Amino acid sequence: MRPPHTGGCFFPHGPWTTTSPAHPRAAGPRARGRGGARRPRASEVDAQALWPAHSMKAFAEAGLMGLQVPTELGGHGQGLVALSVITETIARACPSSALCFGMHCVGTAVIAAKASPHHEERYLRPIAEGRHITTLSLSESGSGTHFYLPRTRLTQMEDGFVIDGEKQFTTNGGHADSYVLSVAPAGGESAQAGDFSCVVLDAGTDGVEWLQPWAGLGMRGNSSRGLRLTRARVPAANLLGEQGDQLWYVFEVVAPYFLMAMAGTYLGIAQSALEATGLHLRSRRYAHSGDALADADVLQHRYASMWMAVERTRGLVREAAARGDAGHADALPWILACKADAGDTAVQVTNDAMTLCGGVAYRENSRIAQMLRDARASHVMAPTTEVLKLWLGRSLLGVPLL
Repeated sequence: MRPPHTGGCFFPHGPWTTTSPAHPRAAGPRARGRGGARRPRASEVDAQALWPAHSMKAFAEAGLMGLQVPTELGGHGQGLVALSVITETIARACPSSALCFGMHCVGTAVIAAKASPHHEERYLRPIAEGRHITTLSLSESGSGTHFYLPRTRLTQMEDGFVIDGEKQFTTNGGHADSYVLSVAPAGGESAQAGDFSCVVLDAGTDGVEWLQPWAGLGMRGNSSRGLRLTRARVPAANLLGEQGDQLWYVFEVVAPYFLMAMAGTYLGIAQSALEATGLHLRSRRYAHSGDALADADVLQHRYASMWMAVERTRGLVREAAARGDAGHADALPWILACKADAGDTAVQVTNDAMTLCGGVAYRENSRIAQMLRDARASHVMAPTTEVLKLWLGRSLLGVPLL
């Protein structure tokens, strides 16, 4: 799944180990300590639908924002394994922070995939230095889960392009420094079967209007906002790759990086729910007997099933990421399965956590209640769980995905 070399600016995926510079355990105590500093604010992020600027700043100071930037441009040059490990780690503390960081990494990977010297200097180097946040903006209300069929229009002008249209559910909306947009190709061609273009839109561009603030059931801090574009001008140099040939981007860059970032995020939610449940079962005791809930056979059985589900999903995610980084020919079905399976696991485990932790978990705005709401986003965020399973079946049966 690794993008082919075109111009020498690609991901030199090294081994992702605890000695890799970007690994949390190799980043030193200053960077690692921020995980604990973020946890108390996860409730604040959820309650106030607060975009986690504090987390993004901490990631920049820890040198993590350039995770997908090639090493020759100052980044870590890492791939899917690194992305899955770090998003899982962040999500265990604050799922919204993991989603915001993950979408920044996906946008970075798309820019880096066919980067020109202009893209390298204007976007990738500042990203590696922690001075620039980017994100992906594909969804539209008219296309729903068919994110590869944009209706946002790109019109070619003498000095660049003009963009008209409306995007929805743009993570980091209103806070990023740039946005990687999918647009129907210039020249009047229809965007059939994924025939679209990718272009980078700079924050502050004239003709850009942000719609109402995000106020969702879960993932409340990710600032997933609508974006209206009215004759928004972008330089010709901001086009990524060639016009209208971006089906390559969908399954070689966008899909693997997006699906792995989301799989890591939802795996982290499931792991956090598992840990919270274990703590409750071990610490909660009956007043009349002194026995802990953990001593009950039925709860031991239920907890074991939760643990097994989390570990099965983690094994799938790590194997899929490793196959993608190694460029295995059969990596695609593994990667398609990751977000679907992680979403199923997160919803199942958080629901079980709610049941096993009883009234303590059912209180308004409890930590487990937040995780349950965050987990539900996995099934509705495009490509949805059902679409991914459809694509997975087609891929395994040798049927065209689109």
